[in-house]
Amino acid sequence: MEDYAASSDDEYRYSDPEDSVDAFDNDDNDYQLVSSKGPSTQVITKESLLAAQKEDLRRVMDMLSVREQHARTLLIFHRWDVEKLFAVYVDRGKHFLFSEAGVTVDEHRDSNSSAAPSTIMCEICIEDVPSDETTKMDCGHCFCNGCWTEHFIVKINEGQSKRIRCMAHKCYSICDEAVVRTLLSKKHPDMAEKYERFLLESYIEDNKRVKWCPSTPHCGNAIRVEDDELCEVECSCGLQFCFSCLSEAHSPCSCLMWELWAKKCRDESETVNWITVHTKPCPKCHKPVEKNGGCNLVSCICGQAFCWLCGGATGREHTWSSIAGHSCGRYKEQEKTAERAKRDLYRYMHYHNRYKAHTDSFKLESKLKETIQEKIAVSEEKDSTLRDYSWVNNGLSRLFRSRRVLSYSYAFAFYMFGDELFKEEMTEAQREIKQNLFEDQQQQLEANVEKLSKILEEPFETFEDDKVMEIRMQIINLTTIIDKLCQKMYECIENDLLGSLHIGVHNIAPYKSKGIEKASELSVCWTNEANNTVFDGLMVLFDFVDAHQKCYLVKKDYCIYAASVGVTAELDRPSGSGSSDDSGCSSRKRARKEGLGGAFFDLNLPAEFVDRN
Repeated sequence: MEDYAASSDDEYRYSDPEDSVDAFDNDDNDYQLVSSKGPSTQVITKESLLAAQKEDLRRVMDMLSVREQHARTLLIFHRWDVEKLFAVYVDRGKHFLFSEAGVTVDEHRDSNSSAAPSTIMCEICIEDVPSDETTKMDCGHCFCNGCWTEHFIVKINEGQSKRIRCMAHKCYSICDEAVVRTLLSKKHPDMAEKYERFLLESYIEDNKRVKWCPSTPHCGNAIRVEDDELCEVECSCGLQFCFSCLSEAHSPCSCLMWELWAKKCRDESETVNWITVHTKPCPKCHKPVEKNGGCNLVSCICGQAFCWLCGGATGREHTWSSIAGHSCGRYKEQEKTAERAKRDLYRYMHYHNRYKAHTDSFKLESKLKETIQEKIAVSEEKDSTLRDYSWVNNGLSRLFRSRRVLSYSYAFAFYMFGDELFKEEMTEAQREIKQNLFEDQQQQLEANVEKLSKILEEPFETFEDDKVMEIRMQIINLTTIIDKLCQKMYECIENDLLGSLHIGVHNIAPYKSKGIEKASELSVCWTNEANNTVFDGLMVLFDFVDAHQKCYLVKKDYCIYAASVGVTAELDRPSGSGSSDDSGCSSRKRARKEGLGGAFFDLNLPAEFVDRN
């Protein structure tokens, strides 16, 4: 068979479990490999949060030609969804977009400023104040600075700092954040700092594509997804979690299924269920009493006798068929309730035992990592023709991921084929057919996973080369087979099981053959003031020609051609971008003539580079 492990499985990542409920959280990066596709998730640290926010602000400012505060107001209203904002702009127009978000299109702040009176009566405090102590917003309403400041403080304390409206009656315009910042900083710098922090963190709090990492203690990072929000991600701190519900990664379970399953296991609700099935509370001391004989008259340790059938207190005189002075006719109803509770308990125990068995196997097999590395080290020291042992690590990584899938598949099956969620969605015949289909695939996957686990425990470092080659082919074959079986199981769940339901709340994260993708850190551009060098991927290409010397400056999306004969080249900036480029960093200075044969050089280049050329 052809050796295809190098191309299909050499980029596996290993996830090390912990002893808590989050048994599959990644805590080791020994087997991380970089995917050829660009990362779809990014880590936003405290340092890169401002740059990430500036990136979206720049797009809106360039498209709509608005100021930064107006772009922020629009993005906060649309929960930082730039695509949705642009769609509303195209479909409904600019006027509707602005009025809906509370952005005033026409600015009245500077109109008729020369004819302004010396004093203005504030309509809030009903006092005449000097005009230089008043502020007019974009909507045209003017009040004294004291009333504005108190209004801002109240709104910030109420948690409305991200969208502070004008004080005028029935005015829905959003106050200019620059004005809010200026007025607060004069007398209340602490509130101004709080306001700035709320504006900055709104990029995470109000953004459906950005969420805080749920690590404990908190790592301070946030994760931004570029494509599907229904995914599982890994933070740079090593925690793997579901981006949708922020709990541990749990596919192929839906978020609701995993929430119910985790609660069932965490609260020990089935222990209570067992007590309910097998015991009755004493009518006197209320302690649970278990029946250990055939007689329906039972006695508690407190001395109280009561009827096992109805739980009512009785005397001690009785026969085999009745209790003196007591009669109850609820035997059949009690029997049906007890039988149903017992059946539900046995069903839960069936799925929970298998869920826990694979979780425990994962914990035990994780110890193979060090053992296998020792085996590989011994094998590499041998005088053997086989030098590449990456197939062992690939097989181990596949074993861990398949264990994870198997473990959560039992929690999925418990709710998929039970009466708690989908009782009205399927008939008994349909449920039986779908359950058989799913369990067949589950058993095939389980059988191959156990084979792979057994082979990986073989002491291959003591075998001859022929035996090692045989084990190598077995591991490669099983790795590919298990990957295909996992893919088919996910396709079965998405298409045949969940896809046929009318309830659309049960969606699962897609299967990824190479494991949960680790989010890449968002790059931040920094400016070195000492030598005015911008470390942002700046590339300078010089092409000296006899007649005309040319200099090409390429930076991201802008390409500047500077001719050497009396022409000064300057970066073209998008409208509304101010003095910053699209990465949130200061723009490079204008190129100027430095006397080296008439050529132009960027002033942001190091001096030694210019002198050398």
